[in-house]
Amino acid sequence: MIVVDENIARQSVLAGLRWYEGKVVPLKALRPATVIKDDAIPSLLMAQRQPTFVTTDVSGFWRKVQPHPRFCIVCFPLPDHRLHELPKLLRRLFRTEGFRAKRERMGKVALVTATTVRFYAVHQPSVQELPLAE
Repeated sequence: MIVVDENIARQSVLAGLRWYEGKVVPLKALRPATVIKDDAIPSLLMAQRQPTFVTTDVSGFWRKVQPHPRFCIVCFPLPDHRLHELPKLLRRLFRTEGFRAKRERMGKVALVTATTVRFYAVHQPSVQELPLAE
């Protein structure tokens, strides 16, 4: 399951994720009719089955959230006018070693750029870097 942060849950981004065979849901669907603060998101993710949370809120999650084996968080430093790039970058991430399968992604917090993926993980607090797959 991919959970998309509310600031990027636009039709154009969701439509661009049609290639993903699993479920794609906006964050709001996990707790409808409420305001979801950033610090509540890890708890919401733990209640799901192996979710990958996708956000552009780098300052709210990168190096701020403790990784957990029940979820993955992926941060994309993209401004609003470049959100159309997100589906392609996410697809490339899912072709990158260590992120190809849900079981490989769980327990990681990643920062994805056009060329690299930096991440830290459960039992691996230091940041590692890999080239992003083509």
